[in-house]
Amino acid sequence: MAQEHKNILQLVADDLGLMLGCYGLEAIHTPNLDRLAARGTRFTHAFASTASCSGSRSTLYTGLHTHQNGQYGLNHGWNHFQTHDHIETAPRIFNAQGYQTGIVGKVHVGPHSVYPWEWYAPSHSRDVRENAAEAARFLDRAAETARPFHLTVAFRDPHRDNTREGFGNDEVEGIPVPHYGVDDVEIPPFVSDVPELRVELAQYYQSISRMDVGVGLVLDELEKRGLSDTTLVLFVSDNGAPFVNSKTTLYDAGVRLPLIVRNPQDPASAGVVNPNMVSFLDILPTCIEWAGYRDGDIEIQSENTGKSPPRLGTPFLKILSASDILPEDQWKQHVFGSHTFHEIQNYWPTRFMRSRRYKYHRNIAWQLNFPFGTDLYGSLSWEGMRNRAAAPADDADTPEVMLGRRRLATYLYRGPEELFDLEADPEEVDNLAGQPEYQGVLLEMRAQTEAWQLATGDVWLFRDGVSAITSQKHQSLGLRLPDRFDFDVKKPGNAAGPHWSPASGKREDNPLVKMG
Repeated sequence: MAQEHKNILQLVADDLGLMLGCYGLEAIHTPNLDRLAARGTRFTHAFASTASCSGSRSTLYTGLHTHQNGQYGLNHGWNHFQTHDHIETAPRIFNAQGYQTGIVGKVHVGPHSVYPWEWYAPSHSRDVRENAAEAARFLDRAAETARPFHLTVAFRDPHRDNTREGFGNDEVEGIPVPHYGVDDVEIPPFVSDVPELRVELAQYYQSISRMDVGVGLVLDELEKRGLSDTTLVLFVSDNGAPFVNSKTTLYDAGVRLPLIVRNPQDPASAGVVNPNMVSFLDILPTCIEWAGYRDGDIEIQSENTGKSPPRLGTPFLKILSASDILPEDQWKQHVFGSHTFHEIQNYWPTRFMRSRRYKYHRNIAWQLNFPFGTDLYGSLSWEGMRNRAAAPADDADTPEVMLGRRRLATYLYRGPEELFDLEADPEEVDNLAGQPEYQGVLLEMRAQTEAWQLATGDVWLFRDGVSAITSQKHQSLGLRLPDRFDFDVKKPGNAAGPHWSPASGKREDNPLVKMG
């Protein structure tokens, strides 16, 4: 019987930042998600590992960072990034337990052999009525076979369309959504107020409202079948808003995202605004725990000989009702993130650690300028910003282009490390990495980030310009790897000075020292 099952419904928006009514955006109309938040837990500090669509979705479905699961960038077209064959995924895990698994809408990960959803209904349609109708067919089939289910409904909205400023609002008719004017929008702090941006935001809001209608329709299908009381519902986005200085960056505008969870068996969590830090890598372990299993105990039948890395995420069911920040010994108050590619030509590997107060970025290929995603570069909002310059700075001869408070120059060109005090600087503009009074924080977060890279087998843990992971065999045979991030052409030798220790993963004299 359905009431005995522990079902899971995962709703995924496409390119939605923290731009919902329940997240404080008064200008937008999102009644269905606001209602879901009122009946569940709304996390205020939920973080994706990466701000790129395929990569982020892969972390939702594997509980692993992209440098672990192989989905280094976008899946479609010439990009063709694919999750490794041996990786455990949500459909593999829940198929093994007899669940009916399914995905409706946008898939954007691959290959299908690694993500073997039983009910496979990919679609790029923005007609959310079609999404709901397909979800209804899925639910009816699960009822016919008396099976529990794990269903993902992944909306196309509010992703950009193929024009320079649109969000698909001309692609579908008959869905009641508000009309937004250019004076109705609120300008996010990470971008500059130009007329083109206001036009795009008005279109973006309409796309968000259409997605919200879709959420309501799918939840109605659950309710009609009496499944609301047995279904864990999770709503999440894959990455931040599709504007420069947000999507594809690991700044908070790109990775701090909505996460709403309704646990029908935890009435104390209804309406909770939860400030504790969670990672999207916690979502799959949470679903496994909700289903009544221990993560790691489920045996997956696979023809592949490789072993999937252990998931390091933590189930968050136990903290859904927490409205205060829990102490570190009760719940982790930090997250890590990993980005390598967006499109295949957008190579800019970065790793980050985010605590409640500070954010540390390790920019591995920092000598490259930060790349533009094609849809962002082609947008009219970026064109408007790049052509509207502010007054010259005191030490500059020409006007500066600004992205919110961030100078375009510091968006494109960043150092090997960035450190931000988020209490004083929530937009991550003032890099503290070179300031002596913050060296203790920098060195501690660097050490924790590198320990996490080692624990997750991150081949982008670099020393002397090469991977400290892939060169470990050579190190064990006597290779001395100078303990510095980048190769120094002026000092190419490796005979003298501190070096990286393959045994400890640290420099031998002191791991917490400033590197050249």
